[in-house]
Amino acid sequence: MTACYQTGVIHGRFQVLHNDHLRYLLAGKALCDHLVVGITNPDPTLSRDEQADPKRNSVLANPLTYFERLMLVRRSLEEAGISPSEFSVVPLPINLPELYRYYTPVEAVFFLSIYDDWGRRKLGYFRELGLKTHVLWEVHPEEKGLSATEVRKRMMEGKAWEAMVPAGVAALLKEWGIPARLRDLARKEG
Repeated sequence: MTACYQTGVIHGRFQVLHNDHLRYLLAGKALCDHLVVGITNPDPTLSRDEQADPKRNSVLANPLTYFERLMLVRRSLEEAGISPSEFSVVPLPINLPELYRYYTPVEAVFFLSIYDDWGRRKLGYFRELGLKTHVLWEVHPEEKGLSATEVRKRMMEGKAWEAMVPAGVAALLKEWGIPARLRDLARKEG
């Protein structure tokens, strides 16, 4: 299959990267020769409260560092058979659109999926900047499927979560002690 675009930009927080995130990344990659994966909320200084998704900046919703998420994205894409030369991973302060040009190729097409007001707000950011966009899919929130919130909750509660994430992601999350980190963060917040 010939790709539709030379370069595509796709984004997500990936806190934690789960199987539906991988499906989303692969859908974007199928449409371009080179995929730029923008990791949103790369650090607290590049994140802003967002009325359309008020919980996205909480400490419990962001237990992983930018570097850890970069490693999860790399591992997942490589395990899915994508050559490292076919993708890049960059920070993307999603709610600071005036900074996109410093992190991403703005001549690329920007992929996204829409589930709610937050997805529509991001599409608005892209359009306000005159960026080319491609909506991969738009579904109602109840049809979304997996959520990182649910994966993190299961990790904190000691329930099975490994089947919800790619195998390489599960291995790294265990190696890094992320379930224990989440329980510790919950104790501190509680």
